Amino acid sequence: MSSRTLKIEGMTCAACAKAVERASKKLDGVNEANVNFATEKLTVNFDDSKLALTDIQAAVEKAGYKALIEATTKTLKIEGMTCAACAKAVERASKKLDGVYEANVNFATEKLTVSFDSSKIGIQDIKKAVEKAGYKAASEAATRTLKIEGMTCASCAKAVERASKKIDGVNEANVNFATEKLTVSFEASKVKIADIKKAIEKAGYKALEEETNVDEGKNKKEKEIKSLWNRFIVSLVFGLPLLIIAMVPMILEQFNYMLPAAIDPMMHREVYAIIQLMLSIPIVVAGKKYFTVGFKTLFKGSPNMDSLIAIGSSAAVLYSIFSVVQILLGNYEYHLYFESAGVILTLITLGKYLESVAKGKTSEAIKKLMGLAPKTATIIRDGKEEEIPIDEVEVGDIVLVKPGEKVPVDGEVVEGVTSIDESMLTGESIPVEKTIGDKVIGASINKNGSIKYKATRVGKDTALAQIVKLVEEAQGSKAPIAKLADVISGYFVPVVIVLALIGSIGWLLYGESAVFALTIFISVLVIACPCSLGLATPTAIMVGTGKGAEYGVLIKSGTALETAHRIQTIVFDKTGTITEGKPKVTDIVTSGDVTEDYLLQLAASAEKGSEHPLGEAIVKGAEEKGLEFKKLDLFKAIPGHGIEVTIDNKKVLLGNRKLIIENNISLENLEETSNRLAAEGKTPMYVAIENKLIGIVAVADTVKENSKKAIEKLHSMGIEVAMITGDNKKTAEAIAKQVGIDRILAEVLPQDKANEVKKLQAENKKVAMVGDGINDAPALAQADVGIAIGSGTDVAMESADIVLMRSDLKDVVTAIDLSKKTITNIKQNLFWAFGYNTLGIPVAMGALYIFGGPLLNPMIAALAMSLSSVSVLTNALRLKGFRPTV
Repeated sequence: MSSRTLKIEGMTCAACAKAVERASKKLDGVNEANVNFATEKLTVNFDDSKLALTDIQAAVEKAGYKALIEATTKTLKIEGMTCAACAKAVERASKKLDGVYEANVNFATEKLTVSFDSSKIGIQDIKKAVEKAGYKAASEAATRTLKIEGMTCASCAKAVERASKKIDGVNEANVNFATEKLTVSFEASKVKIADIKKAIEKAGYKALEEETNVDEGKNKKEKEIKSLWNRFIVSLVFGLPLLIIAMVPMILEQFNYMLPAAIDPMMHREVYAIIQLMLSIPIVVAGKKYFTVGFKTLFKGSPNMDSLIAIGSSAAVLYSIFSVVQILLGNYEYHLYFESAGVILTLITLGKYLESVAKGKTSEAIKKLMGLAPKTATIIRDGKEEEIPIDEVEVGDIVLVKPGEKVPVDGEVVEGVTSIDESMLTGESIPVEKTIGDKVIGASINKNGSIKYKATRVGKDTALAQIVKLVEEAQGSKAPIAKLADVISGYFVPVVIVLALIGSIGWLLYGESAVFALTIFISVLVIACPCSLGLATPTAIMVGTGKGAEYGVLIKSGTALETAHRIQTIVFDKTGTITEGKPKVTDIVTSGDVTEDYLLQLAASAEKGSEHPLGEAIVKGAEEKGLEFKKLDLFKAIPGHGIEVTIDNKKVLLGNRKLIIENNISLENLEETSNRLAAEGKTPMYVAIENKLIGIVAVADTVKENSKKAIEKLHSMGIEVAMITGDNKKTAEAIAKQVGIDRILAEVLPQDKANEVKKLQAENKKVAMVGDGINDAPALAQADVGIAIGSGTDVAMESADIVLMRSDLKDVVTAIDLSKKTITNIKQNLFWAFGYNTLGIPVAMGALYIFGGPLLNPMIAALAMSLSSVSVLTNALRLKGFRPTV
């Protein structure tokens, strides 16, 4: 028995549905046939040994309808497309395949959505057809974030990345050492998340699902910091006396003083050696993690920083134990190295503790955001107030918020009037008035009145949750500037081990003692610091993106953050970006016998079905005058031109100059008036009945208060500013003059905006596009950096790289300024990390000693190594002091 669903075309009523059912049931072998007229689908159960699905299709077609096999829809990522013609070629190649019903390519997102009959064709066949056409098709990848435990340095991060990338089906794997998270992109059809976890565990680390509970993650981090502190205290308690016992005799000897006889190495060498051994054991036990992790990763072929510490400390301890045995046998020529091992482990643990504390501070912004939402909500059920956990609030619940309380989830006001402080999301300090029908954002603060609102978004769908997700994704991403550090980190530890061996063996061959060679070996291993390399970029990105979120600037990736500082030209969309986007009717000019009210009534009736901002202004103007709207018999939108409607059986055209000219309508005596209005920054909308011009309705959009200041600041940063608009050139010039625009791109159709951006890029310029993120999607995707102006309630704008929560151009300046400061900080971090290792390793190998300088003590090397990571983190934390310049 088989059960299949068919899409039925041609049905117009319930009787058609019955006819399809009858035609299907007549077939021998069909047990059940049900048609859902609303969804236009036939579900049929049949004996596949008696008849095929094609027989059912034939029967339905014989009854006068068409039966299509229920399509499977998949999305594929297409690589190699360079223009719209490529997109068409991919569509053609897909549609040629037997069994493919529909194939659509979105050139902006580089994705192919294909509907096909899975019984005839598979996704692999479609991929092959696309590849044959000269492009590459990959299945839409799933992306997951895993928390990685057991990493101690950048080499560990590279080992986790390597282990993940080896798996067939994994497209990308990026580890952020600072956040200890792996972001992995994979084809769910080929690989499961459990397979990725197993591969990571096999590499010596542990992969966990990311904590959804803020407190759980915070508690875990605090526990880890406390554990490091306790380990440091134990190491210090035993390490300090060990250092004193080891170093003081040498110091006292210089001043002719002696230690107490019981521990004097000259009188009781055996006792002295045993005491040092006993003091070393607790330190080694406290630092056992360095040895277990270090040797485990070394034997697996992916040595990390712990491997360097483990080898160096083990060499010192084992040599010292051998020396103790020799001393007990009466051979006093051997030296003890316990204090080096003990102090190294103590200082490394202190460095790790300071590093962990500093790393915690880099993610404070995200913790603040996550902690903004209240823990409970008061909802109205059966007329009674009931307090429930915020996780239990459902869409449709009526939520009560009293003065001073936080709004629990997103929603729409159904009762009451208040003002709400939304500064935690938008950065705007002035409370926003809210009344019935207005939207409220979860985590904002209700200032005065009580309101009831209907929950529209809960859990992961709220604006706050989306913001947190965006910031986390940005903090988990890598900037291109980090590539060199990543490559070096992958080879760093093995190279250091080789250098340590070369250095120690070289000095032995030169004639130095085994103790001297051991000192070189340990110093090189201990001073090398892959951590500072691994932390240099991600910590700065974490602080930078977190700081941006504080000011309502959501930077979606490390790449966007880096590219923004190199922007040379910024293209602003006019309406809603430079201007308020809330135009008003300013002039009504008539031609012939019609009155101003009739002209406005006709224009408003035509625009009633339109969502264009200029159309809305005309409708609002008519409503304010109390004019009655006429009934439309036909409505047709003409993109970039205007609209065509039928009112009272007459064809009415309403739109720009292009619309009038293309319909061969004479401008008569209104051309001069039109030019004057355009010169004043107003948009003339022409109205024609039956191809005869009857007047102009002029609409003006006011410039935003901060547009001029923002553009002046961009000029001071050496950035060229362009404006793109569908308006005529004169209107565009009038607006440009008000705000100081350098370059005007006027009369551009929505679909041509991306081409205009491409032309600017052809001039070898880095171009940013600023728009509303919806109409401007292709241009935002085409630009080097797409910046979407958002209202703060819907931040998941796929086409933009940066989302501005407020509709304020000052935030464009903030985004670029923050990018410049962050990249400068990253460069400083990388300079310090590379410089430290470039200078530190040769010194540890004895470069100064060759020229009569001192030999680096392993304890000093351990201190320097710990401080290098802390210094990089401290420098990154300086970004927390960032303040917008405008």
